[in-house]
Amino acid sequence: MIKVLIIGAGPAGLTAAYELLKSNAGYEVTVLEESNDFGGISKTINLNGNRLDLGPHRFFSKDKRVIDWWARLFPPQGKPSMDDILLKRDKELASGGADPEKDDFVMLTRERITRIYYKNNFFDYPVSLSWNTISNMGLISTIRAGFSYLATLFNKLPEDNLENFYINCFGKVLYSMFFEGYTEKLWGRHPNEISAEWGAQRVKGLSIKTVLKDIVHKTLRMKNKKVETSLIERFQYPKYGSGQLWTAVAEEVIKLGGKISKGKCVTQIMCDNEGLVKRVICADSSEFSCDILISSMPIKDLIYALSEVPSDIKRIASGLPYRDFQTVGVLLPIDKFLLRSNEKMPTVGGIAPDCWIYIQDTSVHLGRIIIFNNFSPYMVKDFEHHVLIGLDYFCDEGDEYWEMSDNEYISFALDELIKIGVIASHTDVLLTHRERVKKAYPAYFDTYSEFDILREYLDLINNLFCIGRYGQHRYNNMDHSMVTAFEAVENIFCGRKDKDNVWNVNTEKDYHEETK
Repeated sequence: MIKVLIIGAGPAGLTAAYELLKSNAGYEVTVLEESNDFGGISKTINLNGNRLDLGPHRFFSKDKRVIDWWARLFPPQGKPSMDDILLKRDKELASGGADPEKDDFVMLTRERITRIYYKNNFFDYPVSLSWNTISNMGLISTIRAGFSYLATLFNKLPEDNLENFYINCFGKVLYSMFFEGYTEKLWGRHPNEISAEWGAQRVKGLSIKTVLKDIVHKTLRMKNKKVETSLIERFQYPKYGSGQLWTAVAEEVIKLGGKISKGKCVTQIMCDNEGLVKRVICADSSEFSCDILISSMPIKDLIYALSEVPSDIKRIASGLPYRDFQTVGVLLPIDKFLLRSNEKMPTVGGIAPDCWIYIQDTSVHLGRIIIFNNFSPYMVKDFEHHVLIGLDYFCDEGDEYWEMSDNEYISFALDELIKIGVIASHTDVLLTHRERVKKAYPAYFDTYSEFDILREYLDLINNLFCIGRYGQHRYNNMDHSMVTAFEAVENIFCGRKDKDNVWNVNTEKDYHEETK
């Protein structure tokens, strides 16, 4: 029996465990999870029957393996309207159903609506050339934006930083309006201090040119064979949130004979004289032996846990940057949520139709608003009368925002909602919850420029596979993290020594995602 140890019960770790076990090829699989939850940053938090996702993540992929994998566990429900979904929900409630512990697992098909909040106006995202955009920008700003973009066609800037990358794609005016402030909120650095690689990965192929092309195809009702991910208008979503899927996967892993140990923070990884991992030690002094180690823990922590690492490798690892994350869940009566819909986009209770609202306004620290009602009516216990929103903030562990008490931070967040006109008063709020996530966003600056040296060092450990967002220090989406697990498991099955296929996931030029 080959012992496989997996660090992390997030999408990458659980996918690897499931793939190994369902092969029935004689693997003894143990998953070590530092927290007491499944799903990593794709987990769902239960707030008195209301469900708050960290993020959340939309379920969309260009990889058929991922789509088929999701469908096996959560069969898609087709494309029902919100009225159809609510009717089904009402019937389930009347019959004693609508219980995530008992329900069949299904994916809802949701409409993707995302907007930018800027100077007290809402703009479509991706930026469109609709009358609403022109009206909100004003004629003069629209003309300036057009000439600014035209200027980039004749004078491309060297793409040696993220600012120049965005200006080349959108022009300086639109960059300043819709990217500069939000990017600085997200990373805590001005875009001119950040590598263009981040932009190349997150908005590959998206520019004014692709927006115009998409408009033409839609106007002429032509099929656009190559639709950029950011322009895709529908996505799948588990009825009770992302965490429902990963809890189900964890249960399948256990049914297949795998073991999952929670509360296990890996602190030491011991190698033998041949440089192979043989033993892992946790903070509680528990030990686990292995023949193969699959790691989805942050590379910085992995390097420091490994025995006898050269000082220069430790130096690079210690300088790898991360951005930490906080979210505040807020439950409101539906009539106290002041962002409303319009005739073209009707919603239950008349609330705004958005899934995500990006807060470009630099007068507040708030980065994003999530409206969970628009992901699934099952996320909100009293869907017809309440609205559940998530307020996403980006910070650094130990900074003034991170160190605030829960009460202080929630009060600060509610003050910002009042400032931008989302609520009128703290007293309108029914329920709140604050959640902090360390190292949520691997960043592409500081010693990241030397990352290839780390990769080469880690690849020398033949029985170690690094997967997932944290494990590869790459701003991956959930499906990309899963694919790194598929590739690593395939290497284990066939005995492939090099790991290029694992590291090269999400480096292709035609796949991107901008939301998480």
